[in-house]
Amino acid sequence: MPRCAGPTSTPPGRGRGTSKKEPPGGAAAERADHGLGRSRGGLSTKLHLAVEQGKKPMSIVITVGQRGDSPQFEAVLGRIRVPRLTTGRPRTGPRRVRADRAYLSRKNRAYLRRRGIRCTLPNKVDQLANRRKLGSLGGRPPTFDKADDR
Repeated sequence: MPRCAGPTSTPPGRGRGTSKKEPPGGAAAERADHGLGRSRGGLSTKLHLAVEQGKKPMSIVITVGQRGDSPQFEAVLGRIRVPRLTTGRPRTGPRRVRADRAYLSRKNRAYLRRRGIRCTLPNKVDQLANRRKLGSLGGRPPTFDKADDR
């Protein structure tokens, strides 16, 4: 390998990033309605679902595999349409949301509060430790609803 010619040249093994096959995230290479993403393992897709307790799907969002789960939270809940038994517009929001730790963010909790949707989201261990460290300044800890534990 040739040595660096001067301070303005790029060191060996360090490209400028222009030779990459696709930009980080890969979104620019795929059309918006495609759900195929590239990763080290190959092509991947994620299905983000909102299901009722009877496990019937209420809404679905398909994204490329390398996209995060939490940013899709509002999109999934926004697509819920439950038709009424009588005439009228469909119900667009659930009464309660249960999700895993991937969806635990201030933005998602604020979104649920704004829409008046109750939630059951587990706490992250590091956040619990920080809340305990702050003592009374850590805010009111979320409570666990035993009636919702079904």
